[in-house]
Amino acid sequence: MGPRFPQVVVLVGATGDLARRKLLPGLFHLSTAGFIPGCRVIGVSLDDLHTDAFRESARGAISEFFARKVNEADWNAFAQNLDYVPLGAGPAAVQAAVAKAEASIGAECRRLHYLSVPPSAALSAVRMLGEAQLVERSRIVMEKPFGTDLASAQSLNQKLHEVFDEGQIFRIDHFLGKEPAQNILAFRFANGLFEPIWNRNFIDHIQIDVPETIGLGKRAAFYESTGAFRDMVVTHLFQILAFVGMEAPTSLAPAPIGEEKNKVFRSMLPIQPSDVIRGQFNGYRSEEGVSPDSETETFIALKCSIDNWRWAGVPFYLRTGKKMAEGQRIISIAFREPPKSMFPANSGVGAHGPDHLTFDLADASKMSLSFYGKRPGPGMQLDKLSLQFAMNDTTLIGDVLEAYERLILDAMRGDHTLFTTAEGIERLWEVSVPLLESLPPVRSYVPGSWGPNAIHQLVAPHAWRLPFERGWRDPNLAGA
Repeated sequence: MGPRFPQVVVLVGATGDLARRKLLPGLFHLSTAGFIPGCRVIGVSLDDLHTDAFRESARGAISEFFARKVNEADWNAFAQNLDYVPLGAGPAAVQAAVAKAEASIGAECRRLHYLSVPPSAALSAVRMLGEAQLVERSRIVMEKPFGTDLASAQSLNQKLHEVFDEGQIFRIDHFLGKEPAQNILAFRFANGLFEPIWNRNFIDHIQIDVPETIGLGKRAAFYESTGAFRDMVVTHLFQILAFVGMEAPTSLAPAPIGEEKNKVFRSMLPIQPSDVIRGQFNGYRSEEGVSPDSETETFIALKCSIDNWRWAGVPFYLRTGKKMAEGQRIISIAFREPPKSMFPANSGVGAHGPDHLTFDLADASKMSLSFYGKRPGPGMQLDKLSLQFAMNDTTLIGDVLEAYERLILDAMRGDHTLFTTAEGIERLWEVSVPLLESLPPVRSYVPGSWGPNAIHQLVAPHAWRLPFERGWRDPNLAGA
């Protein structure tokens, strides 16, 4: 499953938070677990460090954030493959470090440039790599956001293409690197049971719900220029929507899957302001770096539509926000209820809403299918029951790759399946134009709640799936 060739990784922003939390621990795991046939990592950042100091910083990051036990022999081998170049040393120094790393490998290799930098610094990093003559035999990973509107996305892509070809560019969305997101494709297209009913004739509506309990931390100033829609919906939730709504690809290869995702985006109707609820948690305007009269949303809920034969008339409801009641990541498929009921009025049928198929997008896959079943005993009383699966039920939970690990590995292999294309991201900004040109006002909500009260009118006559009436079964409890 790994790349054919050894890899030289140029990690721009190597001392930043993402690099410490995810990228360095991920590269350590991929290298020591044998997924990569040789790897050298060159850290690049504004900090004026020596290589030994960078190695010490990387060791601290792995000690703090690596989820598995660290073998000291593995760490010592990995540390010897770490190098560091201050950004102020210029492109020539980076070029020399890469040449040294490639010479130490002593075999044909490939380059992976990971830009773990703010959007404002991305293009300067791209130009630096071009000036260092590091484009050949390379791939480049870009972090979100990919523009803030249609014009900026088009400009960004144009400037990227001046240095790198589209085939070399990997726009990362860590949501799609999670096992549950990929399991949607397996669930839909590997089973004959569900794909025939995966359409408007059997599905009533779909919810993609990603509330977060966390606040903004030190990201408030960055968030002021983005907000929940740009930060989460365009880059994450719409991508999940594409996996749920796409047609079967001709093969499980990057180009066919990417084309089917883009067909979904091309079929999306423009987002209307009347179908959007924006919210802002109480206290946001007093945070450091936030304007006292800010209209930036920390919460958003919207209804969108895919105007094709499969999904015509089926609403997709999306919701995400900061400082909410729970931290969840679910997709909920609500099936149509039977057209007529033979059961008596007091039987309980219909009392708990439609049957649902629910995917939990946490790192350990979980799925649940709810249905009505008869309560034991005399008479005909019905209860809502469920079939549930969790990856913890199997012996394979230890094989799950963290999302960034999977995506780094795919980028090294040149596999674009889980990445966004220029066409796709520009189309998503295009359907967002009506909303961005006429933003509805932000409504306040209490931290720890489920958002502004108006969300219930948005989803009516349906109801939000979260909060769950009944929780997930704990697979670690006997008899659960």
